[in-house]
Amino acid sequence: MKKKKILSIIIDIIFIVIIIFCLYKIGIWLLDNYKSKNVKKEYQAIQEKIDNSNTNKIQSETELIKELKEKNSDTIGWLKVKNTEISYPIVKSTDNDYYLNRSFDKSYNSAGWPFMDYKNKFNGTDKNIVIYGHNRKNGDMFGTLKKTLKEDWYTNKDNHEVILITENEIQRYQVYSVYEVLNEEYYITTNLDDNEYKNFLDKVSRRSYYNFNVELDSSKSTLTLSTCSGNDKYRTVLHAIKKD
Repeated sequence: MKKKKILSIIIDIIFIVIIIFCLYKIGIWLLDNYKSKNVKKEYQAIQEKIDNSNTNKIQSETELIKELKEKNSDTIGWLKVKNTEISYPIVKSTDNDYYLNRSFDKSYNSAGWPFMDYKNKFNGTDKNIVIYGHNRKNGDMFGTLKKTLKEDWYTNKDNHEVILITENEIQRYQVYSVYEVLNEEYYITTNLDDNEYKNFLDKVSRRSYYNFNVELDSSKSTLTLSTCSGNDKYRTVLHAIKKD
């Protein structure tokens, strides 16, 4: 009986520890979401200017990005994916680890921040420009990228343009492929020669869940968006090719 009682106490302690740990993790998640919302308020006025415009007549896009650069010098532009909640300033560091757990203001935050692959030069020579973001369950960061896999998103052709506003221009990209894939390195390869890039365009377009009927010009760069598909095994991916 004594052994059973001791075993019961041990099980109770383990159970309590698990509950405390779970509550701690939930608390951290809620706190990080709260902090992310506060950071968003810092650039909310800029976001409203972008979201409420048709992104064809933004008169001061250069000034908007310059304003963001004053808040964070790592800023390289503003990304907007139509009919999702993805409308964020994008940053770029010297590695792909820093913004996994850092917010736009560089404070620690498990939600991270959408960032461009550090290997991209972003000087007009990149074949494949890659941007990452966490898949947050509340829809923050790239949590709504999965909407692009839905048929109702695909059937609305207005959604097929992804916009990246930089200091110098409004870059427009035409979506040509969306899919889920096992975690791999191929689709996030940034260093591609001309022949490799042609093969890349062919391979990733054939992966698409839908036919976007886009003529792929290998002289134009691809914008690739990537996030986890709810676990570390799969990735949700969107590819878009730069328009004239």
